[in-house]
Amino acid sequence: MRNLKADVELDAIDRAILNELQQDGRLSNVELAQRVHLSPSACLRRVKLLEDGGVIERYVALLNAKSVGQPGVSFTVVNVERTTPEALRAFEQAVRDEPRILDCYYVAGGNDYLLRFSYRDADDLERFHAEVLSRLPGVVRLNSMLVLRAVKRTTALPV
Repeated sequence: MRNLKADVELDAIDRAILNELQQDGRLSNVELAQRVHLSPSACLRRVKLLEDGGVIERYVALLNAKSVGQPGVSFTVVNVERTTPEALRAFEQAVRDEPRILDCYYVAGGNDYLLRFSYRDADDLERFHAEVLSRLPGVVRLNSMLVLRAVKRTTALPV
């Protein structure tokens, strides 16, 4: 897959396609074409160009966390001992290898990383902190914020 240039120009039809697919990635090409007022063949060509260009990275199913027994969400700030390239690579690889860590961001400011993970209950949270997070390479401090209620949650980017 080739990478899209950051300065790519998306026209109104591209944006409409992207908005529709962000709301429902399982739309058939015929339905998508109807919604964006294109012929199915023209719509398919545009979607293929968006995929090949890297604008559409992948298609996924978004699960309901409560339905799969993981209703808790934590955002955890992580500080590491050293920020040398080798230390950061080791930490980041360990994070990539841990499937329960959903997101990891290297951040600017007084902290090093922000992680997001889900958990079943207080025991699961405590176990995850003790057995996974605190054992990640170079971790010196963890500060977790537990989500009480999601006010807004989306995966859709404004285009």
